[in-house]
Amino acid sequence: PFVELYGCDTTRDNKTGIITFNVKDVHPHDVATILDSHGVAIRAGHHCAQPLMQFMKTPSTTRASFAFYNTEEELDRFVESLRKVRREMGYQE
Repeated sequence: PFVELYGCDTTRDNKTGIITFNVKDVHPHDVATILDSHGVAIRAGHHCAQPLMQFMKTPSTTRASFAFYNTEEELDRFVESLRKVRREMGYQE
């Protein structure tokens, strides 16, 4: 409930390997730092797309990329680490 996804509604049909998102009340750079401490490498920032960020009314986003070489264990670690972000920032859900 605390993750906002950005992108096309047909992403599943297009099978894209990039997921752009934000975690509610947590700056994307903090999300990236926390996930990095869990061994998950993602990108955070405006991704050289400032006009798009202005249009979306968000200064930055977080982006995870997946490809054929990623393992199921890596995906599981990403999801588990993402679940811990708000708690590590001090939010009590």
